[in-house]
Amino acid sequence: MIAFPLAVVKGLLSTLGERRFLLEEFSVGCEEDQFDNLEKHTQWGIDVLEKFIKFVKERTEIELSYAKQLRNLSKKYQPKKNSKEEEEYRYTSARAFLATLNEMNDYAGQHEVISENMTSLITGELTRYVQELKQERKSHFHDGRKAQQHIETCWKQLEASKRRFERDCKEADRAQQYFEKMDADINVTKADVEKARQQAQLRHQMAEDSKAEYSSTLQKFNSEQHDHYYTHIPHIFQKIQEMEERRIVRIGESMKTFAEVDRQVIPIIGKCLDEITKAAESIDHKNDSQLVIEAFKSGFEPPGDVDFEDFTQPMKRTVSESSLSNSRADGKSEPKFGGKSKGKLWPFIKKNKLSLKLGAGPEDFSNLPPEQRRKKLQQKVDELNRDIQKEMDQRDALTKMKDVYIKNPQMGDAASVDHRLAELGQNIEKLRLEVQKFEGWLAEVEGRLSMRSEARRQSGLYEAQNPSAVNSCAQDRESPDGSYTEEQSQETEMKVPATDFDDEFDDEEPLPTIGTCKALYTFEGQNEGTISVAEGEMLYVIEEDKGDGWTRIRRNEDEEGYVPTSYVEVYLDKNAKGAMTYI
Repeated sequence: MIAFPLAVVKGLLSTLGERRFLLEEFSVGCEEDQFDNLEKHTQWGIDVLEKFIKFVKERTEIELSYAKQLRNLSKKYQPKKNSKEEEEYRYTSARAFLATLNEMNDYAGQHEVISENMTSLITGELTRYVQELKQERKSHFHDGRKAQQHIETCWKQLEASKRRFERDCKEADRAQQYFEKMDADINVTKADVEKARQQAQLRHQMAEDSKAEYSSTLQKFNSEQHDHYYTHIPHIFQKIQEMEERRIVRIGESMKTFAEVDRQVIPIIGKCLDEITKAAESIDHKNDSQLVIEAFKSGFEPPGDVDFEDFTQPMKRTVSESSLSNSRADGKSEPKFGGKSKGKLWPFIKKNKLSLKLGAGPEDFSNLPPEQRRKKLQQKVDELNRDIQKEMDQRDALTKMKDVYIKNPQMGDAASVDHRLAELGQNIEKLRLEVQKFEGWLAEVEGRLSMRSEARRQSGLYEAQNPSAVNSCAQDRESPDGSYTEEQSQETEMKVPATDFDDEFDDEEPLPTIGTCKALYTFEGQNEGTISVAEGEMLYVIEEDKGDGWTRIRRNEDEEGYVPTSYVEVYLDKNAKGAMTYI
């Protein structure tokens, strides 16, 4: 029989109560609070990351918007194709501006690069990292809560074992007291005493078993508690700390990347600015001035000196052939002849001013000064030659393809390209006719310029050698009433200025027919003075080609006009009277 003194039991219970209070105070007051604090702090760290991600995302949107605005600005001021602005870019200042626009386009591209790099290196990477961070954080705090629940369960088991041990000790103490009372009582039977003794022994055995269980549970709890506070919880806190430090390092690296992305494009942006500076330095004012001179050079010579008019001779006034009025007559695109020159109505003359206003003009550029006309005709010839070369290249390629089809019928039908080859042949022939036409006009202009230059050279030489003969010749041409006689030179007659008075001849009788013609090609007469004809159409000829490449025809009494001579086949009536010839 084992008896536990009451004082010992009370002392043990008091010690267990103090330990329980200390454990509860540490667990609730320390561990719970730390987990809550860490949970709030780590959530704040994630919020900082997400805020930085949002900041970078808005920065990329600003960069893209800025790049788009720069590109639109550059595109807005780019020269339009086939426009007058495109011609203006032959000047160095305009080319420098165009280079600036192109560099600004590249400059905008670098801002797009900034946006793309920030999106891929910062926004995308941090977004994935935040998701991983949230999962890791959730796992760590889950482990912490699980450890807390486990230690709380162990504590509850220890409490239950302690209460059971306490209860069994009290029961054993009461059974011992009852046995001692029954044993001292002489009136109690021996059987009752024995029963009380057995009950006391049973209670003492139960208390002993509870003690052993409680001792085992206590040892287990102490071990679990030691592992909890010295192993599990510190390990979880260490993981949370490492997680938080990685987050701090990661946001620092992202900030460095944020600056490095900008730094990487600085050299390229610097090159763009250097190119703009280089373009500005390439502006050559002398070259631009020379281009203006070449562009607007008319080919006209300044008027000569005005001769002295001797008013001492009555009713005789001499007008110098080299006066400003006659020089202005040289400026007309085509000569007008004396008398009623209805025989040769120059095409497009009626709407010459209107055509200039509308940006249109005659096909032969007769509305331009000689030098400008020569340049335009040369450009047209070069353009047609390029078109001919393109057509010939296509014809050569199709010819080779046809040869391949002939040698290898399985690759295709050789007859399928015949139609296209025929079209190319017709196009080349038409273009060659156009080239011949424009080359004729070009030769005419160049001949006139060379003749005029030669005439001026010879005239200057003659006047230098015979100044008196020039003055007497001018006086010999005067009639008694002071006007010019019919013995004027050919040059003077061709210098009669064309005026709006020519429109009065529109009401005269129509010219007689001098033959017929057949249209070889379709011609769309879109300019004033021309007439449209269809291929194979028969028409009347009222004025043959005078060397300018145009033939005047008539369809009926109300329809007449000019067509290119190369577009028609003329059958002249030898008995008919032709149009007036040039002097």
